[in-house]
Amino acid sequence: MARLVAVACSTPARTLAALDAVWADGDAALPLAADLPAVTRAGLLRRLRPHALVDDTDRHTLPDAVGLPDGSALVATTSGSTGTPSGVVLGHDALAAMVAASRDRLAAADGMPWVLALPLHHVAGISVVLRSRAAGREPLLHGRDDPDLLAGAEPSWVSLVPTQLQRLLDAGADLARHAGVLLGGAAAPDALLARARDAGTTVVTSYGSSETCGGCVYDGEPLDGVGLRVDAHGRIRLRGPVLASGRRLPDGEVAPLVDAEGWYATGDRGTWDDDGRLVVLGRLDRVVVSGGENVPAGAVEEALASLPEVARGAVVGLPDARWGSAVTAVVVPAPGATPTLEGLRAGLRTLLPGPWLPTRVVVVDALPRDELGKVTPAAVAAAGVTEPTGTSHRT
Repeated sequence: MARLVAVACSTPARTLAALDAVWADGDAALPLAADLPAVTRAGLLRRLRPHALVDDTDRHTLPDAVGLPDGSALVATTSGSTGTPSGVVLGHDALAAMVAASRDRLAAADGMPWVLALPLHHVAGISVVLRSRAAGREPLLHGRDDPDLLAGAEPSWVSLVPTQLQRLLDAGADLARHAGVLLGGAAAPDALLARARDAGTTVVTSYGSSETCGGCVYDGEPLDGVGLRVDAHGRIRLRGPVLASGRRLPDGEVAPLVDAEGWYATGDRGTWDDDGRLVVLGRLDRVVVSGGENVPAGAVEEALASLPEVARGAVVGLPDARWGSAVTAVVVPAPGATPTLEGLRAGLRTLLPGPWLPTRVVVVDALPRDELGKVTPAAVAAAGVTEPTGTSHRT
């Protein structure tokens, strides 16, 4: 059995050194954001039961630990639609299959590094490290979207989410000098893709999840060895060697993710374009994908309900040019209260991870609902709520 070791370091260099030490011992890593609220971290550690926690100061032994099957490399945290923490177990073999298929599709040359501009507590960031090392180079450790550092880097592959790409283009970064940009984490607006390509940047869009070791469908076509179909209900299904071993349960068991034929049912809806390429239509569950982060609407709503200035609240994702979708709190104020974006974010900051905090607030007299009684983005839009990020609006 492999031990599970949580890693929560504040810099990419420290995190990468800690991950290497874990893997050198034959153990599996549980990467965590160093700035997680204490209550969130405690919940994850309690549910996933690692043997130790490595941070900037030391290695701390933890109680009630449970091991993992040999060959396990990572437990990637995912919240689904409810916010209840769970972990996806990724094996070394699955990660190696993803790296090989990705490099083959991109025709990534040996000796060319990757720029690490994604956090290492996400599978996407770790995938950058593994691709770069497969090319014989350590990744170039840079700020998440620092145009000056990126401009000074040698020609490389760069992995970004759409928000980062937009910021870099706005800052005038010359991305065309790099081999290409692998873009994932959220749907990219067509206008953003056109802008990047008009500037001479090679952009490859990717689709996938923690359960598939990150992106496994590039520009709508699955990587070699990956099966892809859309079932009769419009749900995207995947199979192949890049799939996770299963989901980590509190008792240490690893629950399979696939059906009897090896297919993994994603939480996304899809269809095919005229060229037979996959088009992702959005989530089947209540997750807002904002800036590459999966934000569980139910968990944010539960936290909102605990605030004294909120009588009733709902969370939806509204289209946003920068974030893809903006996490939007739609709230009915408590008597005498005047909720503001800044006030709500301050109240939620100790309860939720930073990326889950609303970037818009809409103050209403009654929650706008559709014909099925649900608060949906369409219902909010139909109520005339189209204010930009960071504003409060009453309908």
